[in-house]
Amino acid sequence: MNDDRIRAKLSEKFGPDTLQFQTVFDQMSVCVPPELILDICFFLRDDPELQFDFLSFVGAVDYYPSSPRFELVYQLYSLPNVKRFRLKTKIDETDEGQASIESVCKVWPTADWHERETAEMFGMVFVNHPDPRKLLLPDEWQEHPLRKDFPLLGTEDTPDLPSQIKILR
Repeated sequence: MNDDRIRAKLSEKFGPDTLQFQTVFDQMSVCVPPELILDICFFLRDDPELQFDFLSFVGAVDYYPSSPRFELVYQLYSLPNVKRFRLKTKIDETDEGQASIESVCKVWPTADWHERETAEMFGMVFVNHPDPRKLLLPDEWQEHPLRKDFPLLGTEDTPDLPSQIKILR
């Protein structure tokens, strides 16, 4: 399976005008509209020729103060084809300060913890996620430490970590 074939199949199914293809370091990625994320993920997994059957990573990039603010990145792998593929989508915050997108846990169950971590660190919502509980931070925390607007020295609610860390010599 080569990149040209993946591009052709996705363009044929979803239209060439809705997808933005890019190749960096010999790995192709495609940026898709957020409203198509589930349809495209199901297609990438279920197409008999593509078979992207493993999701190894979900993460985000914060482009604050730009709009759209966030870029979500899904790293896929096809075990039968021994092929990596990167899927991206851009989402913005609503007026209430929430960015949301449909969860891909229905497609790849491995998205569960990846989406939970991304939601916690960036403050976005994965709609229809089966278990949206916090994974890393205390429940009382309302901050999102990987956002660009998070203060470098923390907030009033952030524990004073330097005073709690003991350096072993």
